[in-house]
Amino acid sequence: MLLIGPLLGFRLLGALGVSRFATWRVSAAHGLATMLVATGTAHFAPATVTVMPNHADLVAMVPPFVPFPHLMVYATGVLELLGALGLVLTTTRSTTGIGLAALFVLMFPANVYAATADIPLDGDPPTPLWFRIPEQLLFIAVALWAAGIADLVRSHRRAGVAKSRPWRSH
Repeated sequence: MLLIGPLLGFRLLGALGVSRFATWRVSAAHGLATMLVATGTAHFAPATVTVMPNHADLVAMVPPFVPFPHLMVYATGVLELLGALGLVLTTTRSTTGIGLAALFVLMFPANVYAATADIPLDGDPPTPLWFRIPEQLLFIAVALWAAGIADLVRSHRRAGVAKSRPWRSH
């Protein structure tokens, strides 16, 4: 809901004439940014915070093979917050989306560990792996979509075709 709700809200604003949100892709970028502000903030929340996951909850999700779990939770929180900022800035959206997709891939082992080791989150039962995997794939897909990766691939392919057929005018 932290992703889909804001995405639909931004797209509604676009439909009502707010030009910034005129496309689904830009609305998705802002929706993902909204989600990242919430999740990134949780990385710094003290254990006394009970309305959302807190730092201690997230440290418990870090697999044992990852060194310095507290530092890793802080670092990923900073990256999520910077990612949110990068997504709302047009000039950095493409690079940020690609970087966030990579971050989501790197953070995936924590989700697997939390599900398989029955780590509760915010006092709730562990989120099952059958839910975590599609959720993580959705985050990766939205980050890449927000980055305009399909447009980048198409333009790269067109550039390659133009180089391989110099006689053809465009």
